[in-house]
Parts: sequence; C-alpha cells; structure tokens
Amino acid sequence: QVQLVESGGGSVQAAGSLRLSCAVSGYTYTGYYMGWFRQAPGKEREGVAGISSNGFTRYADSVKGRFTISKDNAKNTLYLQMNSLKPEDTAMYYCAASGGLYGGSMLDQRNYAYWGQGTQVTVSS
Repeated sequence: QVQLVESGGGSVQAAGSLRLSCAVSGYTYTGYYMGWFRQAPGKEREGVAGISSNGFTRYADSVKGRFTISKDNAKNTLYLQMNSLKPEDTAMYYCAASGGLYGGSMLDQRNYAYWGQGTQVTVSS
C-alpha cells in the first residue's frame, strides 16, 4: 500500500522560507513522476513542481527561482524548499506520485495516482 505523508507546513511571514517533506512508503515503481501541488481556498488545485525518476524537474512559472524540488532516494523522501514566500503562496500543499503508467506534464495532476493528505502553508504580509 502506497502512502505519502507530508510535513513541514506552517505559518511564516512574507520573504520567509519553509521546507516541506513527503515521506513515501510502499512505492515500488522505478520509473515515475513525483510532484507538489497546492490548492488555495476557492481555487483549483495547481501543479507547483515535479521531478522525474531520472532527475528532470519542472516548475510552475509562479514559483520558478524561489522553490526547489528534490528527492532523497535513500530516505524515500520528497522535498520542496520554498524561499522568498509570498502571501499568494498560501495554500494546502500536497505531494503526489505517479502510478505504473505516466507521461506528459509533471504539473498535470491527471498524471498522478497517489496523493498525500496535505500540509497547510500560510504566508502573512
């Protein structure tokens, strides 16, 4: 059974930083996408950053240069380092992993089969 558990969310002032973690267990695919998505109140869930099994990364334009996605295969953990946070980054953040078949955009939630429960990030001005 695949489980993804996020942690690291919280409240921070604008220009601050947070690092989100996603502990992955039961995941046996060797080829995959893993990604971070977010959903603000009243808005649709959007892709923030993705990373493939061979290390390629993709970022939403709104976070390029500020957020960095990475993974530690030894620890089975996905990270999202968020710097220079803005109030508009406030949202519930979810990590996700693809299933056996994947392809297309790493920022498209339709390419992901497994999801965590989310961790809240609140940025105050």
